[in-house]
Amino acid sequence: MTAIAHALGRRAATALRRYSHPRIILRSPSAAFVAGSSRSLSSANPRHHVIVDNYYVPSPPPSPPPPQRKSQRTDIVDVDDVIRNPNDVIDRNARYVDERARSMSGITSEVRHDWTRSEIAEIYSLPFHELMYRASTVHRMYWDPSEVQQCTLLSIKTGGCTEDCSYCSQSVRHKTFVKPTPTMKVREVLEAAARAKEAGSTRFCMGAAWRELGNKKNAFGHILEMVRGVNAMGLEVCCTLGMLDADQARQLKAAGLTAYNHNLDTSPEHYPNVITTRTYQDRLETIANVRDAGISVCCGGILGLGEKESDRVGLLHVLATMPEHPESVPINALVAVEGTPLGDAAASGGDDAPEGIADVDAFDMARMIATARIVMPRTMVRLSAGRLSFTDAEQFLMFQAGANSIFNGDKLLTTDNPKFDADAALFEKLGFVGKPAHAGPRVAPSEVSGTVEITKVRGTEEGRLYV
Repeated sequence: MTAIAHALGRRAATALRRYSHPRIILRSPSAAFVAGSSRSLSSANPRHHVIVDNYYVPSPPPSPPPPQRKSQRTDIVDVDDVIRNPNDVIDRNARYVDERARSMSGITSEVRHDWTRSEIAEIYSLPFHELMYRASTVHRMYWDPSEVQQCTLLSIKTGGCTEDCSYCSQSVRHKTFVKPTPTMKVREVLEAAARAKEAGSTRFCMGAAWRELGNKKNAFGHILEMVRGVNAMGLEVCCTLGMLDADQARQLKAAGLTAYNHNLDTSPEHYPNVITTRTYQDRLETIANVRDAGISVCCGGILGLGEKESDRVGLLHVLATMPEHPESVPINALVAVEGTPLGDAAASGGDDAPEGIADVDAFDMARMIATARIVMPRTMVRLSAGRLSFTDAEQFLMFQAGANSIFNGDKLLTTDNPKFDADAALFEKLGFVGKPAHAGPRVAPSEVSGTVEITKVRGTEEGRLYV
Protein backbone atom coordinates (compact mmCIF):
# COMPACT_ATOMS: atom_id res chain seq x y z
CA MET A 1 0.00 0.00 0.00
CA THR A 2 2.85 2.38 0.78
CA ALA A 3 4.49 1.70 -2.57
CA ILE A 4 1.25 2.41 -4.40
CA ALA A 5 0.73 5.66 -2.47
CA HIS A 6 4.25 6.87 -3.34
CA ALA A 7 3.65 6.09 -6.99
CA LEU A 8 0.52 8.23 -7.06
CA GLY A 9 2.21 11.42 -5.79
CA ARG A 10 1.37 13.75 -2.93
CA ARG A 11 -2.18 14.74 -3.93
CA ALA A 12 -3.23 11.28 -5.03
CA ALA A 13 -1.61 9.74 -1.97
CA THR A 14 -3.84 11.94 0.19
CA ALA A 15 -6.87 10.60 -1.61
CA LEU A 16 -5.56 7.05 -1.25
CA ARG A 17 -5.22 7.42 2.51
CA ARG A 18 -8.72 8.85 2.75
CA TYR A 19 -10.35 6.06 0.80
CA SER A 20 -8.33 3.12 2.13
CA HIS A 21 -10.19 0.51 4.12
CA PRO A 22 -8.45 -2.09 6.30
CA ARG A 23 -10.25 -4.92 4.54
CA ILE A 24 -9.89 -3.71 0.97
CA ILE A 25 -6.97 -3.36 -1.42
CA LEU A 26 -7.34 -0.16 -3.48
CA ARG A 27 -6.07 -0.18 -7.05
CA SER A 28 -4.13 2.65 -8.62
CA PRO A 29 -6.29 4.91 -10.83
CA SER A 30 -3.84 4.34 -13.66
CA ALA A 31 -3.98 0.55 -13.52
CA ALA A 32 -5.95 -1.24 -16.23
CA PHE A 33 -8.25 -4.11 -15.33
CA VAL A 34 -10.14 -6.55 -17.53
CA ALA A 35 -13.23 -8.31 -16.24
CA GLY A 36 -12.46 -11.81 -15.08
CA SER A 37 -8.69 -11.36 -15.21
CA SER A 38 -5.99 -11.01 -12.56
CA ARG A 39 -3.10 -8.61 -12.27
CA SER A 40 -0.07 -8.54 -9.99
CA LEU A 41 1.13 -5.22 -8.58
CA SER A 42 4.66 -5.49 -7.25
CA SER A 43 6.89 -2.95 -5.53
CA ALA A 44 10.62 -2.79 -5.02
CA ASN A 45 10.03 -4.51 -1.70
CA PRO A 46 9.41 -8.21 -2.48
CA ARG A 47 7.44 -8.62 0.75
CA HIS A 48 4.66 -6.43 -0.62
CA HIS A 49 2.75 -8.36 -3.25
CA VAL A 50 -0.86 -7.57 -4.13
CA ILE A 51 -3.04 -9.60 -6.45
CA VAL A 52 -6.25 -7.95 -7.58
CA ASP A 53 -9.02 -9.51 -9.62
CA ASN A 54 -12.63 -8.79 -10.50
CA TYR A 55 -15.79 -10.54 -9.44
CA TYR A 56 -19.42 -9.88 -10.11
CA VAL A 57 -21.82 -9.39 -7.25
CA PRO A 58 -25.54 -8.80 -7.14
CA SER A 59 -26.49 -5.43 -5.75
CA PRO A 60 -28.70 -6.16 -2.75
CA PRO A 61 -30.18 -3.19 -0.92
CA PRO A 62 -27.71 -1.49 1.44
CA SER A 63 -28.54 -1.72 5.12
CA PRO A 64 -31.27 0.82 5.83
CA PRO A 65 -30.45 3.64 8.25
CA PRO A 66 -31.84 3.60 11.79
CA PRO A 67 -35.49 4.69 11.93
CA GLN A 68 -35.86 8.45 12.15
CA ARG A 69 -38.76 10.54 13.27
CA LYS A 70 -40.53 12.01 10.29
CA SER A 71 -40.22 15.74 9.90
CA GLN A 72 -43.33 17.87 10.22
CA ARG A 73 -42.02 20.17 7.48
CA THR A 74 -43.61 19.52 4.10
CA ASP A 75 -40.52 20.50 2.12
CA ILE A 76 -38.40 17.71 3.64
CA VAL A 77 -39.14 14.39 1.97
CA ASP A 78 -36.75 12.19 3.94
CA VAL A 79 -39.02 9.37 5.14
CA ASP A 80 -38.15 6.28 7.12
CA ASP A 81 -38.02 3.91 4.15
CA VAL A 82 -35.61 5.98 2.03
CA ILE A 83 -32.11 4.49 1.88
CA ARG A 84 -29.36 7.09 1.72
CA ASN A 85 -25.63 7.19 1.19
CA PRO A 86 -23.40 9.12 3.60
CA ASN A 87 -23.60 12.89 3.11
CA ASP A 88 -19.84 13.42 3.36
CA VAL A 89 -18.38 12.83 -0.09
CA ILE A 90 -15.28 11.10 1.34
CA ASP A 91 -17.40 8.70 3.38
CA ARG A 92 -19.66 8.18 0.39
CA ASN A 93 -16.81 7.27 -1.93
CA ALA A 94 -15.26 5.03 0.73
CA ARG A 95 -18.43 2.92 0.71
CA TYR A 96 -17.69 2.04 -2.91
CA VAL A 97 -13.90 1.79 -2.73
CA ASP A 98 -13.91 -1.84 -3.90
CA GLU A 99 -16.12 -1.12 -6.88
CA ARG A 100 -14.68 -1.25 -10.38
CA ALA A 101 -17.65 -0.66 -12.68
CA ARG A 102 -21.42 -0.65 -13.09
CA SER A 103 -23.39 -1.95 -16.05
CA MET A 104 -27.03 -1.52 -16.99
CA SER A 105 -29.02 -1.52 -20.22
CA GLY A 106 -25.93 -2.15 -22.31
CA ILE A 107 -23.95 0.75 -20.79
CA THR A 108 -20.86 0.30 -18.58
CA SER A 109 -19.58 3.08 -16.33
CA GLU A 110 -16.52 3.43 -14.13
CA VAL A 111 -15.20 6.13 -11.80
CA ARG A 112 -11.87 7.00 -13.41
CA HIS A 113 -9.18 9.63 -12.94
CA ASP A 114 -7.07 8.75 -15.99
CA TRP A 115 -9.30 10.06 -18.76
CA THR A 116 -7.55 11.36 -21.87
CA ARG A 117 -8.76 14.39 -23.77
CA SER A 118 -9.42 12.28 -26.82
CA GLU A 119 -11.63 9.90 -24.82
CA ILE A 120 -13.67 12.79 -23.42
CA ALA A 121 -13.86 14.42 -26.86
CA GLU A 122 -15.20 11.17 -28.30
CA ILE A 123 -17.98 11.11 -25.69
CA TYR A 124 -18.73 14.82 -26.14
CA SER A 125 -19.03 14.36 -29.92
CA LEU A 126 -21.46 11.44 -29.83
CA PRO A 127 -24.73 11.85 -31.74
CA PHE A 128 -27.01 13.73 -29.38
CA HIS A 129 -29.54 10.94 -28.98
CA GLU A 130 -26.79 8.44 -28.10
CA LEU A 131 -25.08 10.85 -25.68
CA MET A 132 -28.36 11.49 -23.88
CA TYR A 133 -29.11 7.77 -23.61
CA ARG A 134 -25.70 7.00 -22.14
CA ALA A 135 -25.76 9.92 -19.71
CA SER A 136 -29.29 9.20 -18.53
CA THR A 137 -28.42 5.54 -17.99
CA VAL A 138 -25.25 6.38 -16.06
CA HIS A 139 -27.24 8.84 -13.96
CA ARG A 140 -29.68 6.11 -12.98
CA MET A 141 -26.87 3.70 -12.12
CA TYR A 142 -25.51 6.01 -9.42
CA TRP A 143 -28.33 8.38 -8.41
CA ASP A 144 -32.04 8.60 -7.79
CA PRO A 145 -33.06 10.78 -10.75
CA SER A 146 -36.08 12.14 -8.90
CA GLU A 147 -33.98 13.86 -6.21
CA VAL A 148 -32.49 17.30 -6.93
CA GLN A 149 -30.41 19.39 -4.55
CA GLN A 150 -31.59 23.00 -4.11
CA CYS A 151 -28.97 25.65 -3.33
CA THR A 152 -29.36 29.38 -2.72
CA LEU A 153 -26.58 31.84 -3.55
CA LEU A 154 -26.28 35.22 -1.80
CA SER A 155 -23.80 37.99 -2.61
CA ILE A 156 -22.56 39.08 0.82
CA LYS A 157 -20.11 41.59 -0.68
CA THR A 158 -21.01 43.01 -4.08
CA GLY A 159 -18.79 44.87 -6.56
CA GLY A 160 -15.40 46.49 -6.20
CA CYS A 161 -13.40 43.42 -7.23
CA THR A 162 -9.92 44.13 -8.61
CA GLU A 163 -9.92 41.12 -10.95
CA ASP A 164 -10.43 41.62 -14.69
CA CYS A 165 -12.70 38.62 -15.43
CA SER A 166 -14.16 39.70 -18.77
CA TYR A 167 -17.61 38.28 -18.00
CA CYS A 168 -18.07 39.74 -14.52
CA SER A 169 -20.22 42.75 -13.70
CA GLN A 170 -18.50 43.18 -10.31
CA SER A 171 -15.05 44.14 -11.58
CA VAL A 172 -13.91 47.72 -10.91
CA ARG A 173 -12.39 47.63 -14.40
CA HIS A 174 -15.83 47.45 -16.06
CA LYS A 175 -18.58 50.10 -16.10
CA THR A 176 -21.74 48.16 -15.30
CA PHE A 177 -24.92 48.66 -13.33
CA VAL A 178 -23.28 47.12 -10.24
CA LYS A 179 -22.14 49.56 -7.59
CA PRO A 180 -19.72 48.46 -4.85
CA THR A 181 -21.31 47.77 -1.49
CA PRO A 182 -19.78 46.85 1.88
CA THR A 183 -19.93 43.36 3.30
CA MET A 184 -23.36 42.51 4.66
CA LYS A 185 -23.93 42.35 8.40
CA VAL A 186 -24.01 38.91 9.98
CA ARG A 187 -27.63 39.43 11.05
CA GLU A 188 -28.70 40.27 7.49
CA VAL A 189 -27.05 37.15 6.09
CA LEU A 190 -28.66 34.89 8.69
CA GLU A 191 -32.07 36.40 7.94
CA ALA A 192 -31.56 35.67 4.24
CA ALA A 193 -30.53 32.11 5.07
CA ALA A 194 -33.69 31.64 7.13
CA ARG A 195 -35.81 32.80 4.19
CA ALA A 196 -34.01 30.41 1.86
CA LYS A 197 -34.59 27.52 4.25
CA GLU A 198 -38.27 28.36 4.53
CA ALA A 199 -38.52 28.34 0.72
CA GLY A 200 -37.06 24.82 0.55
CA SER A 201 -33.37 25.42 -0.08
CA THR A 202 -31.04 23.09 1.79
CA ARG A 203 -27.62 24.52 0.91
CA PHE A 204 -26.85 28.22 1.43
CA CYS A 205 -23.94 29.68 -0.53
CA MET A 206 -22.28 33.02 0.24
CA GLY A 207 -20.19 34.88 -2.35
CA ALA A 208 -17.85 37.83 -1.89
CA ALA A 209 -16.50 39.93 -4.77
CA TRP A 210 -12.79 40.13 -4.19
CA ARG A 211 -9.63 38.50 -5.48
CA GLU A 212 -8.73 36.70 -2.25
CA LEU A 213 -9.28 36.73 1.47
CA GLY A 214 -5.67 37.72 2.01
CA ASN A 215 -5.31 39.80 5.19
CA LYS A 216 -9.00 40.68 5.54
CA LYS A 217 -8.99 39.50 9.15
CA ASN A 218 -12.03 41.47 10.26
CA ALA A 219 -14.13 40.43 7.29
CA PHE A 220 -12.96 36.83 7.64
CA GLY A 221 -14.01 36.82 11.29
CA HIS A 222 -17.51 37.92 10.27
CA ILE A 223 -17.65 35.25 7.57
CA LEU A 224 -16.70 32.55 10.06
CA GLU A 225 -19.55 33.80 12.26
CA MET A 226 -21.91 33.61 9.28
CA VAL A 227 -20.82 30.04 8.52
CA ARG A 228 -21.40 28.99 12.13
CA GLY A 229 -24.81 30.67 12.18
CA VAL A 230 -26.06 29.16 8.92
CA ASN A 231 -24.76 25.74 9.94
CA ALA A 232 -26.67 26.02 13.23
CA MET A 233 -29.89 26.45 11.23
CA GLY A 234 -29.50 22.96 9.82
CA LEU A 235 -28.48 24.18 6.37
CA GLU A 236 -25.38 23.07 4.52
CA VAL A 237 -23.01 26.00 4.01
CA CYS A 238 -21.01 26.91 0.92
CA CYS A 239 -18.74 29.90 0.27
CA THR A 240 -17.01 31.43 -2.73
CA LEU A 241 -14.48 33.96 -1.48
CA GLY A 242 -11.73 33.92 -4.08
CA MET A 243 -8.33 32.45 -3.34
CA LEU A 244 -7.73 30.75 0.03
CA ASP A 245 -4.58 29.63 1.76
CA ALA A 246 -4.39 26.36 3.69
CA ASP A 247 -4.93 27.94 7.12
CA GLN A 248 -8.02 29.86 6.00
CA ALA A 249 -9.47 26.66 4.55
CA ARG A 250 -8.90 24.85 7.86
CA GLN A 251 -10.63 27.64 9.80
CA LEU A 252 -13.64 27.52 7.50
CA LYS A 253 -13.84 23.77 7.96
CA ALA A 254 -13.73 24.16 11.74
CA ALA A 255 -16.56 26.72 11.56
CA GLY A 256 -18.76 24.17 9.78
CA LEU A 257 -18.30 24.93 6.08
CA THR A 258 -19.71 22.15 3.90
CA ALA A 259 -18.40 23.11 0.47
CA TYR A 260 -16.29 25.73 -1.28
CA ASN A 261 -16.96 26.97 -4.80
CA HIS A 262 -14.00 27.94 -6.95
CA ASN A 263 -14.65 27.61 -10.67
CA LEU A 264 -12.01 27.03 -13.32
CA ASP A 265 -14.31 28.74 -15.86
CA THR A 266 -12.80 27.21 -19.02
CA SER A 267 -9.85 25.24 -20.36
CA PRO A 268 -6.25 26.11 -19.42
CA GLU A 269 -5.64 27.20 -23.03
CA HIS A 270 -8.58 29.62 -23.30
CA TYR A 271 -8.35 30.93 -19.73
CA PRO A 272 -5.80 33.74 -20.49
CA ASN A 273 -8.27 35.14 -23.04
CA VAL A 274 -10.82 35.59 -20.27
CA ILE A 275 -8.80 36.50 -17.15
CA THR A 276 -5.28 37.86 -16.71
CA THR A 277 -5.17 38.86 -13.02
CA ARG A 278 -5.22 35.31 -11.65
CA THR A 279 -3.59 32.26 -13.15
CA TYR A 280 -5.08 28.85 -13.71
CA GLN A 281 -2.54 27.46 -11.27
CA ASP A 282 -3.74 29.92 -8.61
CA ARG A 283 -7.18 28.40 -8.92
CA LEU A 284 -5.87 24.86 -8.75
CA GLU A 285 -3.90 25.68 -5.59
CA THR A 286 -7.02 27.01 -3.86
CA ILE A 287 -8.92 23.87 -4.83
CA ALA A 288 -6.10 21.75 -3.39
CA ASN A 289 -6.14 23.75 -0.13
CA VAL A 290 -9.91 23.28 0.16
CA ARG A 291 -9.69 19.55 -0.51
CA ASP A 292 -6.83 19.06 1.94
CA ALA A 293 -8.88 20.78 4.66
CA GLY A 294 -11.64 18.19 4.22
CA ILE A 295 -14.11 20.59 2.58
CA SER A 296 -16.13 19.43 -0.42
CA VAL A 297 -15.03 21.02 -3.69
CA CYS A 298 -17.56 22.72 -5.96
CA CYS A 299 -15.85 23.50 -9.27
CA GLY A 300 -17.16 24.01 -12.78
CA GLY A 301 -17.21 26.42 -15.67
CA ILE A 302 -19.06 28.81 -17.95
CA LEU A 303 -20.23 28.27 -21.52
CA GLY A 304 -20.34 31.24 -23.86
CA LEU A 305 -16.95 32.80 -23.16
CA GLY A 306 -15.91 32.60 -26.79
CA GLU A 307 -14.45 29.16 -26.24
CA LYS A 308 -14.28 26.34 -28.77
CA GLU A 309 -15.77 22.92 -28.17
CA SER A 310 -12.23 21.68 -27.57
CA ASP A 311 -12.06 24.11 -24.62
CA ARG A 312 -15.20 22.62 -23.12
CA VAL A 313 -13.60 19.20 -23.42
CA GLY A 314 -10.41 20.63 -21.90
CA LEU A 315 -12.27 21.93 -18.85
CA LEU A 316 -13.92 18.55 -18.29
CA HIS A 317 -10.56 16.84 -18.70
CA VAL A 318 -9.02 18.92 -15.89
CA LEU A 319 -11.96 18.20 -13.58
CA ALA A 320 -12.16 14.48 -14.41
CA THR A 321 -8.44 13.87 -13.83
CA MET A 322 -8.25 15.49 -10.40
CA PRO A 323 -7.16 13.08 -7.60
CA GLU A 324 -10.71 13.40 -6.30
CA HIS A 325 -13.56 14.46 -8.54
CA PRO A 326 -15.35 17.59 -7.31
CA GLU A 327 -18.37 16.90 -5.15
CA SER A 328 -20.34 19.17 -7.48
CA VAL A 329 -19.70 20.67 -10.92
CA PRO A 330 -21.73 23.78 -11.82
CA ILE A 331 -22.41 24.26 -15.53
CA ASN A 332 -23.19 27.92 -16.25
CA ALA A 333 -24.38 29.71 -19.39
CA LEU A 334 -22.93 33.20 -19.69
CA VAL A 335 -25.39 35.93 -18.77
CA ALA A 336 -24.00 38.78 -20.88
CA VAL A 337 -23.91 42.04 -18.91
CA GLU A 338 -23.59 45.40 -20.63
CA GLY A 339 -20.34 47.07 -19.71
CA THR A 340 -18.29 43.89 -19.49
CA PRO A 341 -15.97 43.05 -22.41
CA LEU A 342 -17.86 39.86 -23.24
CA GLY A 343 -21.24 41.51 -22.76
CA ASP A 344 -20.37 44.37 -25.08
CA ALA A 345 -18.93 41.96 -27.65
CA ALA A 346 -22.13 39.90 -27.59
CA ALA A 347 -24.26 43.04 -28.03
CA SER A 348 -22.21 44.42 -30.90
CA GLY A 349 -23.65 41.99 -33.44
CA GLY A 350 -22.64 42.06 -37.06
CA ASP A 351 -20.12 39.99 -38.95
CA ASP A 352 -17.24 41.25 -36.85
CA ALA A 353 -18.71 40.03 -33.55
CA PRO A 354 -16.64 37.22 -32.00
CA GLU A 355 -18.13 33.76 -32.25
CA GLY A 356 -19.26 31.76 -29.25
CA ILE A 357 -19.94 34.64 -26.86
CA ALA A 358 -23.24 34.26 -25.01
CA ASP A 359 -24.33 31.98 -27.86
CA VAL A 360 -25.39 28.97 -25.79
CA ASP A 361 -28.56 26.98 -26.34
CA ALA A 362 -30.19 24.12 -24.45
CA PHE A 363 -28.40 21.54 -26.59
CA ASP A 364 -25.00 23.02 -25.69
CA MET A 365 -25.88 22.87 -22.01
CA ALA A 366 -27.28 19.34 -22.24
CA ARG A 367 -24.22 18.11 -24.15
CA MET A 368 -21.86 19.55 -21.54
CA ILE A 369 -23.92 18.21 -18.62
CA ALA A 370 -24.21 14.76 -20.21
CA THR A 371 -20.48 14.49 -20.81
CA ALA A 372 -19.76 15.60 -17.24
CA ARG A 373 -22.20 12.98 -15.95
CA ILE A 374 -20.49 10.19 -17.90
CA VAL A 375 -16.89 11.03 -16.98
CA MET A 376 -17.67 11.92 -13.33
CA PRO A 377 -20.56 9.61 -12.45
CA ARG A 378 -20.50 10.18 -8.68
CA THR A 379 -20.38 13.98 -8.96
CA MET A 380 -23.44 16.20 -8.56
CA VAL A 381 -23.84 18.27 -11.72
CA ARG A 382 -25.42 21.65 -11.04
CA LEU A 383 -27.55 23.52 -13.54
CA SER A 384 -26.50 27.05 -12.65
CA ALA A 385 -26.39 30.57 -14.17
CA GLY A 386 -28.42 31.23 -17.28
CA ARG A 387 -31.27 28.93 -16.28
CA LEU A 388 -33.79 31.77 -16.56
CA SER A 389 -33.30 31.81 -20.34
CA PHE A 390 -34.42 28.18 -20.74
CA THR A 391 -37.99 26.88 -20.83
CA ASP A 392 -39.25 24.20 -18.49
CA ALA A 393 -38.95 21.66 -21.31
CA GLU A 394 -35.36 22.68 -22.00
CA GLN A 395 -34.49 22.42 -18.32
CA PHE A 396 -36.03 18.94 -18.27
CA LEU A 397 -33.67 18.03 -21.13
CA MET A 398 -30.76 19.06 -18.90
CA PHE A 399 -32.05 17.04 -15.96
CA GLN A 400 -32.35 14.05 -18.29
CA ALA A 401 -28.73 14.64 -19.27
CA GLY A 402 -27.72 14.11 -15.63
CA ALA A 403 -28.10 17.40 -13.76
CA ASN A 404 -29.23 16.82 -10.19
CA SER A 405 -28.63 20.16 -8.49
CA ILE A 406 -29.80 23.73 -9.10
CA PHE A 407 -29.43 27.21 -7.70
CA ASN A 408 -32.78 28.70 -6.72
CA GLY A 409 -33.76 32.12 -5.47
CA ASP A 410 -34.29 35.41 -7.26
CA LYS A 411 -30.62 36.26 -7.81
CA LEU A 412 -27.32 34.55 -8.62
CA LEU A 413 -24.99 37.19 -7.17
CA THR A 414 -26.04 40.03 -9.54
CA THR A 415 -27.99 38.27 -12.32
CA ASP A 416 -31.63 37.17 -12.34
CA ASN A 417 -32.65 33.60 -11.55
CA PRO A 418 -36.02 31.78 -11.43
CA LYS A 419 -38.01 32.63 -8.31
CA PHE A 420 -38.60 30.08 -5.55
CA ASP A 421 -42.27 29.68 -6.53
CA ALA A 422 -41.37 28.99 -10.16
CA ASP A 423 -38.95 26.25 -9.13
CA ALA A 424 -41.52 24.73 -6.77
CA ALA A 425 -43.96 24.55 -9.68
CA LEU A 426 -41.27 23.04 -11.92
CA PHE A 427 -40.48 20.36 -9.34
CA GLU A 428 -44.17 19.55 -9.05
CA LYS A 429 -44.51 19.33 -12.83
CA LEU A 430 -41.47 17.06 -13.26
CA GLY A 431 -42.08 14.92 -10.17
CA PHE A 432 -38.84 15.98 -8.45
CA VAL A 433 -38.18 16.17 -4.73
CA GLY A 434 -35.56 18.23 -2.95
CA LYS A 435 -32.56 16.68 -1.26
CA PRO A 436 -32.70 17.40 2.49
CA ALA A 437 -29.85 19.24 4.16
CA HIS A 438 -27.16 17.19 5.92
CA ALA A 439 -28.62 14.01 4.45
CA GLY A 440 -26.77 11.97 1.90
CA PRO A 441 -28.21 11.42 -1.56
CA ARG A 442 -30.67 8.60 -2.00
CA VAL A 443 -29.20 5.27 -3.08
CA ALA A 444 -30.02 4.71 -6.73
CA PRO A 445 -33.21 2.66 -7.14
CA SER A 446 -31.33 0.50 -9.68
CA GLU A 447 -28.86 -0.40 -6.94
CA VAL A 448 -31.59 -1.14 -4.40
CA SER A 449 -33.48 -3.36 -6.84
CA GLY A 450 -30.40 -5.11 -8.19
CA THR A 451 -31.07 -3.90 -11.74
CA VAL A 452 -27.54 -2.55 -12.11
CA GLU A 453 -24.71 -5.12 -12.33
CA ILE A 454 -21.74 -4.15 -10.15
CA THR A 455 -18.21 -5.42 -10.72
CA LYS A 456 -15.96 -5.30 -7.66
CA VAL A 457 -12.30 -5.92 -7.03
CA ARG A 458 -10.76 -8.13 -4.40
CA GLY A 459 -7.14 -8.76 -3.60
CA THR A 460 -4.80 -10.97 -1.65
CA GLU A 461 -1.70 -9.82 0.18
CA GLU A 462 0.74 -12.33 1.61
CA GLY A 463 -1.88 -15.04 1.38
CA ARG A 464 -4.70 -13.05 3.06
CA LEU A 465 -7.96 -12.60 1.15
CA TYR A 466 -9.72 -9.24 1.24
CA VAL A 467 -13.40 -9.26 0.26
